[in-house]
Amino acid sequence: MKRILILLLTAAMAAACSPKNQFVTVEEGRFMADGKPYSYVGANFWYGAILGSQGEGGDRERLLRELDILGATGIDNLRILVGGDGPDGVPSRIEPTLQKAPGQYNDAILDGLDFLLAEMGKRGMKAVLYLNNSWEWSGGYSQYLEWAGAGKAPIPAIDGWNAFSAYANQYAQNPQAQALFENYVRDMVTRTNRYTGQPYADDPTIMSWQIGNEPRAFSSENKEPFRQWMARTAALIKSLDANHLVSTGSEGKAGCEGDLALAEQLHADPNVDYMTIHIWPLNWGWVTPEELGGERLERAIANTRDYIDEHLEIARRIGKPVVLEEFGFPRDGFVFTPGSPTTGRDRYYEAVFSYIHEHRAHGGPFAGCNFWSWGGVAQPSADHLFWQRGDDYTGDPAQEQPGLNSVFAADSSTLAVIARYAKLLAE
Repeated sequence: MKRILILLLTAAMAAACSPKNQFVTVEEGRFMADGKPYSYVGANFWYGAILGSQGEGGDRERLLRELDILGATGIDNLRILVGGDGPDGVPSRIEPTLQKAPGQYNDAILDGLDFLLAEMGKRGMKAVLYLNNSWEWSGGYSQYLEWAGAGKAPIPAIDGWNAFSAYANQYAQNPQAQALFENYVRDMVTRTNRYTGQPYADDPTIMSWQIGNEPRAFSSENKEPFRQWMARTAALIKSLDANHLVSTGSEGKAGCEGDLALAEQLHADPNVDYMTIHIWPLNWGWVTPEELGGERLERAIANTRDYIDEHLEIARRIGKPVVLEEFGFPRDGFVFTPGSPTTGRDRYYEAVFSYIHEHRAHGGPFAGCNFWSWGGVAQPSADHLFWQRGDDYTGDPAQEQPGLNSVFAADSSTLAVIARYAKLLAE
């Protein structure tokens, strides 16, 4: 009996030492954590669960080293892919994937995700976990459509962008594909971590569940069905997990067929806790591989501020924080080698970070960012231009050149900019 009383007292003390404010919450339009405002410079680290596995692609020694380097730099927020979908061996798709067929999981990747979250928890880090993807590099929309009987999914690098976008356009109005995804959401959100014994829903290491990476309608006629699907998915996640924030993963206007009103509708939803935006100066034509500096760079910075501002206006109206959770910029000379000059990137990063700091100082809703992306100690292959099985994972997924947007541990000038603003935003 005495032993039982001791166990009960220990459990009660543990509960008392684990207040709700350990979870990231939103109060009066701001993130809060541990009873104080939370803002951050974070990174995209999509391959974290793969590195954490003990199967193919896994490298726990590297993972721990990466987490320590990130922590030493002041980066405590990581945006991570839960796992890829579909068979391995598909061109431009990351591998190994997690979901090999509907509801059939590669346990090594789940084990890797558990391990990653456990190690992040030890370091006081927060995770944003995204569950789906508009793009082919992790399966996502196109894989669910293929499983739902919509025919073989085109691959943009082989079949062309138009073929892929026409195919992905079906997702917003395909109930079979959406139902398969909903089953996956249930399985992931209700998971229990085998290393900590803690249900994911009770783990304050997780900041947010995210519906997907850059979810899109893909056409004007899909806007309303897309909005309804996003709303249903957000409600589903909240019904499974009342402790964590829910986010969209949206690019903002650029991911809403250029429609700011749709971006506002998505983020005004009562089950969505904050607004996300993405900005891509190269992809959007603000700079070119040949012109990454000078007037082009300054114009890209001005355009970036304008894009942020029009979304900040929405955030103020709906009373929610904003996170710029994807932005990238190539290295000088459009080369991809770790440690090569990053003058333009450093200037661009500083412009973004300083804008967050400026708004935070005035109590604005601009709460943080996750740069794209962390390459860490990876050494891209010199023998081929794109990732191949067995290569180191960088922050650039398989359809992009390794090193294109990655920040490597050897990039001392960029890390200095990141560290300076990570410290400022943490104060």
